[in-house]
Amino acid sequence: MNTDLHWKKSSFTGENGNCVELPSTLDGVRDSKHRKIQLSVHRTAVAALVRHVKNS
Repeated sequence: MNTDLHWKKSSFTGENGNCVELPSTLDGVRDSKHRKIQLSVHRTAVAALVRHVKNS
């Protein structure tokens, strides 16, 4: 995965900083505390995850 991506953290991140981050391309995910580990994920899976979280 490209390391030069612009990653975005949720605005709902708690004080402890436990959060996932998504790249602008929406084809991955990473832990905000362990940024060197990046998972490649299909864009439709990320979109489904975001929809699920927003609707929960």
